[in-house]
Amino acid sequence: MSSQIQDFKLPNDWQNSNPQTFEGLASSLEQIHKNAYSASVKAVNKLATIRNYLIGYYIVEYEQKGLDRAKYGEKLLKNIEARLNTRGMNETLFKISRAFYLKYPKIKDYLAGKSATPSHEFETPANRIIENLSFSHIREIMTVEDSFARFFYETECIKCCWSVKELRRQIATNLFFRAGISQNPKKLLLQTVSETPLSYGIKEPFTFEFLNLPARPFNESDLEGAIMDHLQEFLLEMGKGFCFEARQKRIVIDDEYYFVDLVFYNRILHCTVIVELKDDSFNHGDLGQLNAYVSYYKENEMNEGDNPPVGILLCTKKGKKMVEYALAGMDNKLFVSTYMLALPQKDTLEKFLRDELG
Repeated sequence: MSSQIQDFKLPNDWQNSNPQTFEGLASSLEQIHKNAYSASVKAVNKLATIRNYLIGYYIVEYEQKGLDRAKYGEKLLKNIEARLNTRGMNETLFKISRAFYLKYPKIKDYLAGKSATPSHEFETPANRIIENLSFSHIREIMTVEDSFARFFYETECIKCCWSVKELRRQIATNLFFRAGISQNPKKLLLQTVSETPLSYGIKEPFTFEFLNLPARPFNESDLEGAIMDHLQEFLLEMGKGFCFEARQKRIVIDDEYYFVDLVFYNRILHCTVIVELKDDSFNHGDLGQLNAYVSYYKENEMNEGDNPPVGILLCTKKGKKMVEYALAGMDNKLFVSTYMLALPQKDTLEKFLRDELG
């Protein structure tokens, strides 16, 4: 019997249970349907993850050993997309699959039936990755550069049954860093636990990490006051005329979803102001991303009488010379400012994770 069929859970007494009423019959059919649907979704997710890993494997192997690889060079992935001409098989998928293969080498041994024992205690076993995380989850986790931070999000995502949206929110709001500086990380992380894999609604109490408040739960009244106080301070810091529009604003470019951190409108300048937050040193790639967002707004979101949108990049450090080079030749109005983020001690997180895994 295949593992996909084994994932389909039959009622324990199904052979001896005969519905005596119409409601009993309907209930039995409903439960069977739910179990079968859940098993089918899990099977599809596993196969998609394995498929994408193998795509990454073949691409990397070809790039390293292909006899005619020099012929294609940097245009390899575009050429593969054109050659296959198959919906969903595109350059974006190939790039992500290649990164997946390179970041998770142990999965290769697992798929080959070999020992895939983790290299160290802070590496999620390959079978747990395949069995418990969809590729959409893995894709979000791969945006985290630090391997220990990725392990942290893998562990919490599996334990808490986060949706992709919830995982993205926790990464965007730096749960890894907040847990590291919290005096009670276990209590903080309890706030992220969902009751079931499908319960992702708004719930109390809230923990709002981006307000620079102590890491403790807040009720709805506390939340409202904190947001208003800190938003007002932020707007005053930026200057006059700023009106808040959106946070994590979703836009679509080339059939891919992107999320703009903060969107404001300045009623004096008559333009949209896009703010991107980066908890790292200034990087010209971040500025390129911001420039793409500004260009998108310029083409798709401007109203009559609006001036071109402005982009602001907030990062932990900046080098004036680097900023100067990065801005060269760009038409959009882009500004770089700085903000500081208190980084956690890794020892705190390591102790917590040992307790979690123990």
